[in-house]
Amino acid sequence: MPISAPGNRAANRASAPATARSSAGRGAIAAPGSVERGGAPRGRSAQHGFTLIELMVVVLVIALASTAAVLAMPDPHGRVIDEAARFALRVRAARDGAIVTAQPTSVWVTPGGYGFDRWDGGRWVAMDDKPLKVAQWGRGTSVSIGDRVRVIFDTTGMADRPLSIPLLRERARATVTIGATGAVQVDG
Repeated sequence: MPISAPGNRAANRASAPATARSSAGRGAIAAPGSVERGGAPRGRSAQHGFTLIELMVVVLVIALASTAAVLAMPDPHGRVIDEAARFALRVRAARDGAIVTAQPTSVWVTPGGYGFDRWDGGRWVAMDDKPLKVAQWGRGTSVSIGDRVRVIFDTTGMADRPLSIPLLRERARATVTIGATGAVQVDG
């Protein structure tokens, strides 16, 4: 039966929630979804959008994630300390090779790159092993030495002389030091 039918008003008022009786008044029809009809309390609907605080929090989260991603990305040119460490490892491998093969080995350094030679048949022969091939310094790296410097490791691994090789890239600096004992150290 319709609500407005005579005789039904008292029955409808008795079954309606207390809030409907107090706010709707006698014979009033409540809006769909309202508290008066037994629905959820009115709050923010999907049509109202986001608050300014919610938008600012989202922007902050995106900014923090972007910052973390940028800081985690490696420099495309690499770091000068990484290049110095790579060079030092190759020098150590050449020194170890001199001891293992019982043949003197040398490392030569120029402003453009470096390489390794082995004493064979009374002359220096370029090493063709992959880690000991001739290598160029990375782009942007400068080395402040003379034209060409050579350090020779004898069959016991001792160097004929100590040498410090400073590597520079932009404002960063690293130094590879070859000691008289053949020890190789990177400072940077």
